[in-house]
Order: sequence, then C-alpha cells, then structure tokens
Amino acid sequence: MTTIANVQSPFLGTPDVPKDWGRVNTAANRFEAPDFGETDELREKFTQFFGETFYGQMIKSLRSTVGKPAYFHGGQAEEVFRGQLDQTLTEHLTKATADKFAEPLLKQQFPQYRDKPAEMNYAINSGLDQLHALPRR
Repeated sequence: MTTIANVQSPFLGTPDVPKDWGRVNTAANRFEAPDFGETDELREKFTQFFGETFYGQMIKSLRSTVGKPAYFHGGQAEEVFRGQLDQTLTEHLTKATADKFAEPLLKQQFPQYRDKPAEMNYAINSGLDQLHALPRR
C-alpha cells in the first residue's frame, strides 16, 4: 500500500501484472521512459548524444530563421534565457523520441546490437499494444 500525504490507498503504486503478459509499462506517468530493470549504458549514452545533437542543431537552425524584434527585446538576459530554454527543450525531446531515431544508427554503428531481440528496445509499450494478451470470455 502506498502512502501519499497521509492518505493510504491500495490503488496507488505498482500494479500486479501477470508474468505471461511480458514487459508492461506500469509507470504512473506514461510520458516518462519506463524502467524495465535492464540498463545498457552504451545505448543510453548513444541515444542521449544523438538526440541532444540532433535536436540541438534543429532548434538552433529554427531560431536563426527568426530575427530579433524591433521592440520588446529583452537584450542579453533574453538571450541567456532562450539558450537555457533551448537546452531544456532538447533534453525533453531527447527523452521522448530520440530512441526511435538512434536505434537504427546504433545497430549500424555497433553490430553486436543487431542480434538483440525487439523486447530489449526501450520503446514504450502502449496499453493498446497489450490488449491482445488479455483473456477473452
């Protein structure tokens, strides 16, 4: 039973999922990458490097197409804030979607990852993908 702010609820916490369902994302926030208990440091670092480089350059080129406004420009403080905002956007985009782009490149760069089964990927399993495993009446 999980306790949050002195409220006890049997519904909060990790649900019990049958083993025959395979790996199920039981995280409360489905927008975060699930933790399936397996860590692969090379894959994580490669995905982080690729995602931050790709999205960083994309946001930088998008910002370069828009000029500074004639009025209401915040000066140096706005430039610093915009840089920090771009870095934060890059990190969030990397966590959300970089694995979809980085996985094919990882398999091309490191041949030992070609033979790994699909369940080793860090793709988030949606609830709709798991409906086929539910028992039918």
